[in-house]
Amino acid sequence: MTSMPVGERLGSYLKRAEQALMAAKATSLKPAGLTVPQYAALLWLEEKPGMSAAALARACGVTAPTMTTVLKNLQERGLIERTRHEWHRNVLETRLTAAGQELLTSADVHAVRVERGLSAQFTAEERQTLTSLLERCVDYLDSTRPS
Repeated sequence: MTSMPVGERLGSYLKRAEQALMAAKATSLKPAGLTVPQYAALLWLEEKPGMSAAALARACGVTAPTMTTVLKNLQERGLIERTRHEWHRNVLETRLTAAGQELLTSADVHAVRVERGLSAQFTAEERQTLTSLLERCVDYLDSTRPS
């Protein structure tokens, strides 16, 4: 017998919630022809144009090889452009193209619908509490990783 019952393991609830959210977003983004990591990359590039692949991978919570594939696919579709940094020649800056911005705007309507639907399941006070609790989870778990 294990030392902690499954029903008491917060990690399993967090994982199930994440999987359900990603599945709902994947379904909502399908008409736009985007995966969740592709959408996340476009969203971050709108927020911070010029991000490197490494910075995007960290922001989107994917591995560097996964981000390389994501960026390759987005570039082949003409949704992003990558150019060498003015001073750091081995760094590629990534920016949305007009087509990328247009697709992001369209896809975002559907992704936001998922987020708003989820948010509507809670009162304002519950949302604030949930956000605070999740931030505390992240802070603790980040503190347990070696530097």
